[in-house]
Amino acid sequence: MATAPKAKVRSAPRAAKPSTTGDAMRAPPAFRPVQLATLVDAVPAGDRWIHEMKYDGYRALVAVGGGEARAYTRSGLDWSGRFPSILSDARKLKVHSALIDGEAVVLDAEGRSNFQKLQGALKSAPASIDYFAFDLLELDGEDLTSLPLLERKAKLKGILPPKGSHIRYSDHIKGNGEKLLKSFCAAGLEGVVSKLAASRYVGARAGSWVKTKCIKRQEFVIAGWTPSDKSRAFRSLILAIHDGGKLRYAGKVGTGFDTAELSRLMKIMTPLEQKAATVEAPRAEVRGAHWLRPKLVAEIAYTEMTNEGTLRHPSYLGLREDKKPEAVVLETEHHAGELPAPATSTVVISNRDRIIYPESNVTKGQLADHYAAVAEIMLPWIGNRPISLVRCPQGRAKQCFFQKHDAGSFGETVHHIGIVEKDGHEEPYLYIDDADGLMTCVQMGTIEFHGWGARIEDVEKADRLIFDLDPDEGLDFEAVREAAFQFRDILKSMGLEAFPMVTGGKGVHVIAPLTPKAEWPQVKDFAHRLAQAVAQNDPRHFTAALAKARRKGRIFVDYLRNQRGATAVMPYSARTRAGASVAAPISWGEMKTIDSPAHFHIGDALELIRRARSKALMGWGRADQTLPDL
Repeated sequence: MATAPKAKVRSAPRAAKPSTTGDAMRAPPAFRPVQLATLVDAVPAGDRWIHEMKYDGYRALVAVGGGEARAYTRSGLDWSGRFPSILSDARKLKVHSALIDGEAVVLDAEGRSNFQKLQGALKSAPASIDYFAFDLLELDGEDLTSLPLLERKAKLKGILPPKGSHIRYSDHIKGNGEKLLKSFCAAGLEGVVSKLAASRYVGARAGSWVKTKCIKRQEFVIAGWTPSDKSRAFRSLILAIHDGGKLRYAGKVGTGFDTAELSRLMKIMTPLEQKAATVEAPRAEVRGAHWLRPKLVAEIAYTEMTNEGTLRHPSYLGLREDKKPEAVVLETEHHAGELPAPATSTVVISNRDRIIYPESNVTKGQLADHYAAVAEIMLPWIGNRPISLVRCPQGRAKQCFFQKHDAGSFGETVHHIGIVEKDGHEEPYLYIDDADGLMTCVQMGTIEFHGWGARIEDVEKADRLIFDLDPDEGLDFEAVREAAFQFRDILKSMGLEAFPMVTGGKGVHVIAPLTPKAEWPQVKDFAHRLAQAVAQNDPRHFTAALAKARRKGRIFVDYLRNQRGATAVMPYSARTRAGASVAAPISWGEMKTIDSPAHFHIGDALELIRRARSKALMGWGRADQTLPDL
């Protein structure tokens, strides 16, 4: 039986201290994907729903523990330096540790949250920023996301100070949501967020949270500006939106600016000017345009969108620093009466009896049932991430192909993000953010889901490091098991906590989550040099060589997952292998005894759900850490 002895590599400066299960009572919890609300046309009726104020600010997670506190944006960026007063009060909370979800806002003289005032406060008056907390995900080392919402809110209210703090409790009412919306709109507020009172917290768009707005507003990319014939710095901003993975013209905005903001925007825009038109637009509307590289995002209020796709009565509200241009797509309104149950899908699966796995007679319907069951635990990992699909429309034994681009054949539930390729042109990459998107891919013949190591909010910054330990045909699983523990120890010596995932194939992924900070060249270089160091220290058992001829009898340390555009199989994805196996997160304790990397299959959905909610996997794939030097 072949086993690999422990390789020795020199240690490197430690990264930020990771949060482990044993440290959960001390260290601030790590970032985890936030639950998102679906835009609807009316407030849902009935006592099953509670209703909260929709705040006009920045969504943020606040993590506290061991006398420390941190703040994360909805995409996982560390914004602790932006909210010093909020975090100062968070450190005073009488808890061992907590992870709180809420919104950072600035209130105007009438007590309304004001996005433009928040913009100014971030630069010059951070002490004026408050935080309205509306959910509690973790408390004193316990994962609360499986508890009903009202229980989580009761615990949240119990840990917050009654008054005099920058951290405030976001109250709610039960029922009467339409009446609340009317009163909010009359008072000039933004709208209402409605949530199912008994729902779990799902780190994705799950249907159990919906939002109703008093006035339409969302983010748009600034594509350029038109000159003014007066003393103003510019006449209007030219706006664009991603549609089908490409930027299209969305109109202009010429109101909402004061003199200071006009001057500030000009200073920001000037270095971004380019000669080529950023979007195609009617010549008369953009005469004399100064075009910009699409790097800036603005929040815009408007009354409606015309049939031509441009805005009526738009008004500028401010720049968005927490969203990247690539993530800006048009938000579509759903009919409130047609919402599916949380994390479920309305997609109809055709040809359910078609045999997809001929060796075991597993059908398309059984594959779809697996994905429908695991959607709630899979979406936090795969949602809002560029993906590639392995599609096998006639089953795994016939023609299969990778797909990462789409011209619209998947419909509205599968979205597109425009990503610039090496040659400078933009391609529409696929992503999903809810169960309907997941199941549409399955309906279109998808078996496997592979994802980038970054989220759509910033595709240039990695949020994970993956080492794929791929054994040669002659090695048994014991060699892979031993190698996984070696990589865990090597990464730990560098200050990186890592987690194992059986791939459903031959190998194991050792995954080190990252707070998105390092960009792809740095991540790839780190992974490459670490793989080479391991192979050089123990060439009998490891290789980092790409040529298959040089892998004989050894484990290939595949570091190439850690580069821009590369993908890796996602947690809970089925595989195109004879046994209908499934990639699954496991604990290091389970790594000691599990019999095979293909241990789980699509008939194990209920067991996978139970395991995902167990204490053994609490915190799997989450750690507050950045890439160290090597």
